Amino acid sequence: MKRRALVAALVAVLPFSHALAQDNFPQKPIKLVVPYAPGGSADIAARLVAEEWGKATGQSMYIENRAGAGGNLGVDFVAKAAPDGYTIGLQTVSLAINPALTPKMPYDTLKDLAPIGMVVTSQHVLVVNNAFPAKNLNELLTVLRSKPGQFSYGSAGSGSTFHIAAELFKSAANVAVVHIPYRGGGPALVDTIGGQVQMSFPVVSAAVPHVQAGKLRAIGVTGGKRSALLPDVPTIAEAGLPNYAFETWFMVFAPAGTPAAVIDKLNVSLRTALTNPNVKTRMSKEGFDPHTSTPAEARTRLERELPQWAKLVKERGITGE
Repeated sequence: MKRRALVAALVAVLPFSHALAQDNFPQKPIKLVVPYAPGGSADIAARLVAEEWGKATGQSMYIENRAGAGGNLGVDFVAKAAPDGYTIGLQTVSLAINPALTPKMPYDTLKDLAPIGMVVTSQHVLVVNNAFPAKNLNELLTVLRSKPGQFSYGSAGSGSTFHIAAELFKSAANVAVVHIPYRGGGPALVDTIGGQVQMSFPVVSAAVPHVQAGKLRAIGVTGGKRSALLPDVPTIAEAGLPNYAFETWFMVFAPAGTPAAVIDKLNVSLRTALTNPNVKTRMSKEGFDPHTSTPAEARTRLERELPQWAKLVKERGITGE
């Protein structure tokens, strides 16, 4: 009888202990997994926010890079981690694009992940080689349409955001331009400057020094508003393609099953970090725009964009690496 009473008492205490652990979260450092190698845009965004985010939670936050499979390896690691809030991840818009590029995904984006919130957005910019006979979008479209399939663009690799931005442009403008994939945005940019390819869609921060030095001509930025780093360059929509817009967003997430109370604490502390003036200034210098959201808003964005990118990937015959 005494043993049964003891077991019953322990069972009664367990829910209380679980709730108490959630109330006291976090009690140890938090791991933020970036599914790419150090130095890329996702890694930079994570490092810019991690310190202040950790301070806002009351614990330190450290970055762990787990690159591979276009980001799927690191995201899968988070999806299969303990759902306690101590292992979370940061991924780009590829979180919504990769399922369409990968026949056998190791995780289900909506079922296996719990969005915490948006972090920042960034833009790409359409640039052309200086020898290319086009100084604005209308001139560029005229040249491309006069010689379909005779010009090429470089990307950071098949399935990269550079590739997706370009294919969306080709679809919106109804032009034929040959895709030349590179192993990274840097080599694609170098060959655009050298004239091996006529155009490319690098991230704004990478293109700025070359545009300012007169090595490349910026035709238009891809997002819905002008970039603070290139204020004189119009958006592609402004320049003449009103149905075009592409931006890279960055989202943080936890494994599915993470308690709502923990997700909410992480979201509130993230939003506190993103409003820090120092973080905002450093983000701006890297070409990022802080972009906060609730967990529900982040999930809604995923639900909206998954079919959107699946449609583009199918229509354009886009494949991953």
